[in-house]
Amino acid sequence: MPANRTAGGRPATRPRPVARGGPAPRPASGRKPRRGAPAGVGNHPTRIVLSRVLMVAVLVIAGVRLVQVQGFQADELSAAAERQRLTETTQQALRGQILDRNGTQLAFSVQTVSLSINPKQLKADWDSQTAVFKTFKLGDTYEQYTQGMADFIHQQLGDQAKAADMLAKIRDTGTTYALLVRDADPVKAGTITKLYTSIAPAQRQQRVYPDGSVASNVVGYANWREDAKTPQGLIGLENSLDDTLKGTNGSTLFDSANGNDDLQLPGSIREDQPAVPGSNVQLTIDADVQYQAQKMLNAYKVATGAADGSMVVMDAKTGEVYALAVTDGFDPNHYGDYKLEQLGDSAVTTPYEPGSVNKVVTAAGAIEYGVAQPDTVVDVQPSFKMADRTVTDAWGHGDVQMTLAGVIGKSSNIGTLEVAQKIGPDRFVDLLTKFGLGQKTGIGLPGESPGMVPPRSTWSGSTFANLPIGQGLSMTLLQMTGMYQAIANDGLRVPPRIIKSVTKADGTVVPQAKPEPVRVVSPQTAKTVRDMMRAVMQHDPKDTNQNGTGYPADLPGYQLSGKTGTAQQPDPALGGRYSSSKYWITFAGILPADNPRLVVGIMMDKPNYSIPKIGSSAAPLFHDIGSYLVQHFQIPMSPGEAPFQQLQLP
Repeated sequence: MPANRTAGGRPATRPRPVARGGPAPRPASGRKPRRGAPAGVGNHPTRIVLSRVLMVAVLVIAGVRLVQVQGFQADELSAAAERQRLTETTQQALRGQILDRNGTQLAFSVQTVSLSINPKQLKADWDSQTAVFKTFKLGDTYEQYTQGMADFIHQQLGDQAKAADMLAKIRDTGTTYALLVRDADPVKAGTITKLYTSIAPAQRQQRVYPDGSVASNVVGYANWREDAKTPQGLIGLENSLDDTLKGTNGSTLFDSANGNDDLQLPGSIREDQPAVPGSNVQLTIDADVQYQAQKMLNAYKVATGAADGSMVVMDAKTGEVYALAVTDGFDPNHYGDYKLEQLGDSAVTTPYEPGSVNKVVTAAGAIEYGVAQPDTVVDVQPSFKMADRTVTDAWGHGDVQMTLAGVIGKSSNIGTLEVAQKIGPDRFVDLLTKFGLGQKTGIGLPGESPGMVPPRSTWSGSTFANLPIGQGLSMTLLQMTGMYQAIANDGLRVPPRIIKSVTKADGTVVPQAKPEPVRVVSPQTAKTVRDMMRAVMQHDPKDTNQNGTGYPADLPGYQLSGKTGTAQQPDPALGGRYSSSKYWITFAGILPADNPRLVVGIMMDKPNYSIPKIGSSAAPLFHDIGSYLVQHFQIPMSPGEAPFQQLQLP
């Protein structure tokens, strides 16, 4: 029998344990504690309740937080996570080309890379990670390391990155950003950044102008914009056609490690919007003609001592501009080397008083309205009084008898005003409008001036004494050339244009809309005026009275029509009165007169009037450019010499 049971099988009374220091406590209920429960715990229900309440509270809080995270804040947190891993990069749209009429590139863009560095961070990295830097054996000291960096950049990029300049920027620890190179070759830049990972690359574009100053006044200049990550046109067609040329940047959205676009996760591209390149613009300009026009114009400026000059070469039928030249052009590849006043295009922006080239209006009006014919005799007096003005000719003479051809050929102010009076001011001002004066041509070049024709309502008696001889109104050289284009084109003026077509990124060629022509005079009137103005080039060695003012422009084998012009300039020092020493000299010519192909306009500003032959006339320059043009365009010679015209009666 077990020792703990009585003889009757009942359990023997278990002896009570005696705690040290006193009797053991009895359970409050008189029941025994649960087996395995620690003494003094299992018998306190308040603690159990508190524990359970605490547990429930924790679960409730966790549940609320879970609902908050998965419910109310789900989108916000998801977006935050997306932002941490998503990276968007810009795909640059390559700016379109500008081409001449034959496809010669006048402007194009190439992809380049700029290189920059954080000098302050570089020094801090060296100080904290010297051993890492030394591992690559790029220098034992910071000075050696940075010197090697500068030398290596110079070795790769040459004078574009001079070592001394690079070293100064790299060691400038007072700054957090230093641009080392603006437009580096991408391959060479990659070699640099692979060796020196602290140098940061950034994609750029460089605008290239392969012919330098050729047509720079027309093409203009585009400069890189960091904020837009694209070149922006600042002047010229680069500016006015900026929306056409610049294209549309694209973008790529992908997952990356820690938002670092250098650590793109494979297969993680979310969106890929390719860049759309800019459209190519083809001009009517002929780069070879433009080059020769600029070269000859600059040489003539030097020879005459002129302040500046301009020249326009235009197609006689279509109004297309083959050359629009100004003196002292700029090279857009070195844009920063020039002053603002050197960047303009005076042939379209700067009007002047034309002088006698404006006599074509009187000549056309006389024929159109039946006032006179080329052989009509005009009594030219020594002087002529209109209103409060007394007008004389450029040379002194008594009473002479001139034909209308002689009045134009010898450029008589008096004879011109006598004929203009018969036309009348109302018909005269109507012709000025039809010839396009006082209004922009619409060629599309920025800054174009409309010139100035005084409103008819403001005319006084002396106004009509000025306008027929080219004073009291102003025009640009482009407008002046357009007047003679109308005479060359049988009386139909076609507003000049310089843009031939636009080629979109998909290859679609969009021809430039042709401007609406304006009928100025009848075809017969235009032909009569054109033939009559051959007298300007007439030269009779035996009788100077039969010489025209523009005979130095004569081109052997070709009949020419045209007009010389000399206009006094208003002088502020004289209170706005006309100067006796400052002039604009002009020339407008049609080549050839019997079958017009080209029209040339020339203006020289303030030449030295005292230099024989060239100081007072632009006719010799027309001869030079005309000699080139007939060869370049292979223009056949005229079938014979121009018929002799009687300019002054004996």
